[in-house]
Amino acid sequence: MSSIRHAEVAGGGLAGLTVATSLAQQGWSVRLHERGSQLREIGAGIFLWENALRVLEQIGAFEEAAGLGDRIDSWRLFDERGRPIQNDWMKDGSTRLVTVKRTELHQALAQAARRAGVDIVTGSSVAGATPDGELLLETGEALKADLVVGADGVYSAVRRALGLDLVVRDLEDGCMRHLVPRGPDDVAGEALEYWNGGRRVGIVPVTPEEVYIYTCCPAKDLEGRQQPFNHKSWGDSFPDVRHYLDRIPDQSRWAAFHDVRTHSWVHGRGAIVGDAATAMAPNLGQAACVAMVNGFSMATVLSQHDDVRTGLRAWERRQRGVSDATQRYSRLYGKVGTRWPRPLTDVRSALVWLAGRSETWQHQVNVAAHSGADLVGPRNS
Repeated sequence: MSSIRHAEVAGGGLAGLTVATSLAQQGWSVRLHERGSQLREIGAGIFLWENALRVLEQIGAFEEAAGLGDRIDSWRLFDERGRPIQNDWMKDGSTRLVTVKRTELHQALAQAARRAGVDIVTGSSVAGATPDGELLLETGEALKADLVVGADGVYSAVRRALGLDLVVRDLEDGCMRHLVPRGPDDVAGEALEYWNGGRRVGIVPVTPEEVYIYTCCPAKDLEGRQQPFNHKSWGDSFPDVRHYLDRIPDQSRWAAFHDVRTHSWVHGRGAIVGDAATAMAPNLGQAACVAMVNGFSMATVLSQHDDVRTGLRAWERRQRGVSDATQRYSRLYGKVGTRWPRPLTDVRSALVWLAGRSETWQHQVNVAAHSGADLVGPRNS
């Protein structure tokens, strides 16, 4: 290319920082707009599968993001009778899985963006975008660019302005996420998940000092989503892990799960990524991983095309299949784990146990970790 191309990116979350950094490393000038007064990320722990780990390696953020995390060698599921129904859920030995604190991942991506020269503007609220390559601010200003990217969340103003909406659906379930002190006898090197009716509890080490706990339930389970956290109700549902649940602080925040489906990710010089394009329940630990891979891939594919419109269409063709499949399997996981009829939970246990015996099924469910990693490139370690 004879001149430096310019991108305007809306959203300073994981997807926005990844795409901004990747574009800057490919030689673009990039300005990122964050609505808040500072870059910050809420949440507790997060799963980083092989596909996301390769992105971090490629952009030079691996050690900062994952250096203090826990390497997970096994993900085990237990039903309401305490029976193990999966011993190596989605783990086949060929893919890495690391759990980290979400805030540390976000900080690592922010540092990578700054090193790459991304101009990060806080307190900048985006109102929309045009297919011709203008990012529209709530101040009325229109910023011209070769590329505008909406990484502005489930209710994306960029997606709406570009006419890409199809459906944004509340999945009628959600979770609370917690970080608790880690004891010397706590779980290490594995993730544990327990099911009881529509409730699920996950227990995952994330740092030498902390354990990540997620408590998921249907939205209609008012005791399950109660704030402050209802220790008695959850402890009664999961007595085997009450010693973990008792450490959860009273103040916890309920977060509803959403599913975003779109006509396309692209219109002209505008594109969407992350929750704006592929929001899904975090049932497979892939929502953020897919967002990061898609952001990185956008920059890679655009570097191979002089015309931004052509490059964006090629990028969507390359990434869409894996992303759509991951959304579908995440929805299925939610239906089985959270909305299965209570009288038939023994049937559920049998079906999940049988599914785990099928390598083909396991590979399909975690297609993002395998195919997504291949789309990023070879691992560096």
